[in-house]
Amino acid sequence: MALLAVSACMSAQDHRQAVSADQGGKLTIGTVQREIRTGMTSGQVVEILGSPNMVTTDEQRREVWVYDRVSTETAYSTSSGGVNALVLGGAGIGAGLLGGGVGGGFGQSAGAVSQTQRTITIIIKFDNQNRVRDFAYRSSAF
Repeated sequence: MALLAVSACMSAQDHRQAVSADQGGKLTIGTVQREIRTGMTSGQVVEILGSPNMVTTDEQRREVWVYDRVSTETAYSTSSGGVNALVLGGAGIGAGLLGGGVGGGFGQSAGAVSQTQRTITIIIKFDNQNRVRDFAYRSSAF
């Protein structure tokens, strides 16, 4: 009787999807484009984007909020594979039993690391009544 086993390999994409975190609650350009509008109160902005990293004032003492985030995503993928064979057998000889087994195989493994860094900067300018008068954003990935 012979038993043959072949190992399957996962791609780097499969590994990345397996370890990806939930995207809920992330600060994104899409959130700013969909949710932030001129005339909103500072409280409404905090509900949507959370607390800013930095609060300053301009020359007219109006608040300017800056959201500045940097994230690094590292994906490590490793795969190993190979073919293994195990042959088991036995034969009856006289009053006794002769048995034997032979095993053999080969294998290999490989790995890769991918790292991506992303930045997002959102600047929200408020008027004298603490309502959004203007906003801008930038995003990069490298």
